[in-house]
Amino acid sequence: MARIDPAEISLAGERIHGIARVTPVYGSETLSRLAGRPVHLKAENLQRTGSFKIRGAVNKLATLDGRQRAAGVVAASAGNHAQAVAWAAREAGIPATIFVPQDAPMAKVEATKSYGAGVEMGGEALEEAIAAAQAYVEESGATFVHPYEDEAVVAGQGTIGLELDEQVPEAEAVLVPIGGGGLASGIGLALGGKTRVIGVRAAPEAFSVADGIAVKKPGELTGPILDERLDEVVEVGSREIAEAMVLLLERTKLVVEGAGAVGLAALLEGKVGGSGPVAVVLSGGNIDASTLIAVMRAGLTFAGRHLVVKTWVPDRPGELLKLLDLVAKERVNVLDVEHLREGVDIPVGATGIELTLLTRDDPHCEGLLAQMRGWGYEVERVT
Repeated sequence: MARIDPAEISLAGERIHGIARVTPVYGSETLSRLAGRPVHLKAENLQRTGSFKIRGAVNKLATLDGRQRAAGVVAASAGNHAQAVAWAAREAGIPATIFVPQDAPMAKVEATKSYGAGVEMGGEALEEAIAAAQAYVEESGATFVHPYEDEAVVAGQGTIGLELDEQVPEAEAVLVPIGGGGLASGIGLALGGKTRVIGVRAAPEAFSVADGIAVKKPGELTGPILDERLDEVVEVGSREIAEAMVLLLERTKLVVEGAGAVGLAALLEGKVGGSGPVAVVLSGGNIDASTLIAVMRAGLTFAGRHLVVKTWVPDRPGELLKLLDLVAKERVNVLDVEHLREGVDIPVGATGIELTLLTRDDPHCEGLLAQMRGWGYEVERVT
């Protein structure tokens, strides 16, 4: 059984009132049509510091006594929890030191520093950063603020469930990202069985895209709560996540990081049963520009909006121009052209060509490939 009294979530709501935002819920006609059911987006990416994590951080710091406040707080995080603790500590006048994995996104690290916290590198993985932070606690006497293994943190995250109960009372299901499990545990406790709560994990191959939930398993506190409160757990890969991020950006104008888009990815991939209204928690929007560009390119490619093909042409003047002219007549825009002269299997006297083309959708891609073969070119689709 859960060791957290759901009444603690109501108390957390009082503590964070006026500090954390009551984030909006948006409906989307496009996403509803694609999903075949009403879709409501809980935009925690618009929360202070860009993610839901501020709720748990503010609630935790509100429980500290005078001695603990003077000694300061310590946290370990890949990014969003770090920013939340740093911001909450600054607002409360409490010193903060944050340990981050070596490969934590720089946008999140820089934001953490900007909130006034001291930042220390703590190993390659989140688990190593947590261990380094706990060692620092032993030396300094500071209070460790765990990203999910803390009752006050879980209760703070659960305030999202209270808001959803008021904002979307008709929801048949709520889709929640799962990393360490603090968010899903809190929402599950808050909703108390009134609404189906479905957890969504990122497959291990998608951890680089969804770094915010790149946790191997829930903790000792959150694991039993998830077992008790979640109705189902599904998993999505990097392709589904990237496509969901592109859709959110194009159709709703919301910038959502990979971890925040997993719920929509699962819904659009048909991994969630039912036909009634569904609420999707967009847990965060902190993504650096270089990662966003890479994900957008990948998402457009997966959706058939970018087509990359390899072919070859005789190594004579005018042959490449001839190919590009044929492509242009099909009303296809050429984004990039690369010559492949070494390390590829092409006939002697020919040159390899890789084209990146702007296309409409996957059927358009397949039609163009068939057309190019009809022109006499040997074509290989790269993506």
